[in-house]
Amino acid sequence: MAAQEPVPGAAAADLRDALLDLALRVAREAGELVRTRREAGVQVAATKSSITDVVTEADRASEALILDRIMAARPDDGILGEEGSDRAGTSGVRWVVDPIDGTVNYFLGLAQYAVSIGVEVDGVTQVGVVVNAATGEEFAAVRGRGATRDGRPIAVRPTVPLERAVVSTGYNYELPVRRRQAAAVAELVVRVADIRRFGSCALDLCALAAGQSDGYVEEGCNPWDHAAGGLIAEEAGAVVEILTGASGRDLVVAAPAAAYEGFLGLVRSCGFTGDAA
Repeated sequence: MAAQEPVPGAAAADLRDALLDLALRVAREAGELVRTRREAGVQVAATKSSITDVVTEADRASEALILDRIMAARPDDGILGEEGSDRAGTSGVRWVVDPIDGTVNYFLGLAQYAVSIGVEVDGVTQVGVVVNAATGEEFAAVRGRGATRDGRPIAVRPTVPLERAVVSTGYNYELPVRRRQAAAVAELVVRVADIRRFGSCALDLCALAAGQSDGYVEEGCNPWDHAAGGLIAEEAGAVVEILTGASGRDLVVAAPAAAYEGFLGLVRSCGFTGDAA
């Protein structure tokens, strides 16, 4: 009897397993590269939107390594990277890469910077890997299978009243956007328990996934910032939405599913979306 072709569901699972394995291996190698470069001393290669929006030589080296490893293993895939990689593929798979999310932290020696790799299949993120390059902590998720930290399952915190919520956020590098964000945060901080600003969208979303915060909101994030972390948060029990912020840029809003509608209302009423109630 001829061997049966695998059913589509099994084939999709096999593909996601292979993508997860490759993403983890590449993120670990890139994380080791940036950590080693940090020990040798950081060199700023350029600035982008402002003098504080820096690009280091390690950002470029990390992205080059990731691109090389992915293309060697899967030459027909597409890739989108923060430092300029933008390659259309033919396989239906696209890798969305941030070679160092939290570059300012990296520059300063703060242990909150990560390699972030999200993998889309036919336009939907199916795999997410975030490796804190400073500590080696690994977050991962496959759509429909839950999320893990260092291989162990994680979940969002139980719902708390908004006045007891700890919320993480971030600020855009462009001053007009930052002014509007600061005004919104000033409204938010008196209506929740506290605010945290750690400097990495990917790790902020992973912290939410691991039950270390109760919500996250930030305008000006790019796909490579939240592709992997967003899936990890969703698989841990959060709702993650990309809305339009008060300054017209993408606004990431995330909170545990049971608390999401209330958190979204708070975000809107504080002015993050420009349509305050």
